[in-house]
Amino acid sequence: MCDTCGCNLTPGNEHLVADGARLAGTSSETESVEVLKSLLDANDHQATHNREHFDQHRVFVINLMSSPGAGKTSLLEATIDALASDLGIAVIEGDLETENDAVRIREKGVPAIQICTGSACHLDAHLVHTALHEMTIEGLDILFIENVGNLVCPASFDLGQHRNVTLLSSPEGDDKPAKYPVMFRMTDLILLTKSDLIDVLGDFDPARATSYIRLLANPAPVLPVSARSGQGVEAWCDWLLEQVSLHRRQIAHEDTTLSNAQPDSEGLHTHAMEGR
Repeated sequence: MCDTCGCNLTPGNEHLVADGARLAGTSSETESVEVLKSLLDANDHQATHNREHFDQHRVFVINLMSSPGAGKTSLLEATIDALASDLGIAVIEGDLETENDAVRIREKGVPAIQICTGSACHLDAHLVHTALHEMTIEGLDILFIENVGNLVCPASFDLGQHRNVTLLSSPEGDDKPAKYPVMFRMTDLILLTKSDLIDVLGDFDPARATSYIRLLANPAPVLPVSARSGQGVEAWCDWLLEQVSLHRRQIAHEDTTLSNAQPDSEGLHTHAMEGR
């Protein structure tokens, strides 16, 4: 387990390892790996319940991930402007502290619940479950979960989402998919954000970024988007509408939509942390 970044425990799962709880100790009293496996198993169990809850209410859920400052909230603002008249939208915001992003979303007339994780660098299924008690999802078509800005740990925790979307902003550099393969291997769509700066900066090559993604055997679409100029926003919204429609058809056949996330959460997390 990681004892430096705080991702081992969140306010959502800490009850599992409290004194007297079922994960408070291990069989040997020393094996932290056993605790990690149990926490991830508990997370996946809660994520399944979250997904069932979303499906019962016909709500399509996206886990939005990126490094800090890649433009997740700006993208959501542009998305709300484009689709709020057609879809019922809500947002769960994840940050270590402050309600800054949730305030921005609420100013667009969309309900937003803020999750402050404290020291944890990702959201987990228990935190999302708790947030759902604070919002009404009846009448919603799509719920965005804006994860904590981090290209490592959010990739390892199923939240109950139907699709994963990862943002890669042009100022970050086009080699991020090679440096952070876990995140980009398991995503269903990559958005090259701040695309209006590509020509200005001159050192971000969309083709090279895409080639790194393909080397991970991920065929996910790669779309350039600029929330400021509006470039690519229509294509992004078309993808969303298509995914919402697909999810509804699957629900009608008592099926669900599953993201490209690999099922081995423990292996994902271990591999991600080895690369830190």
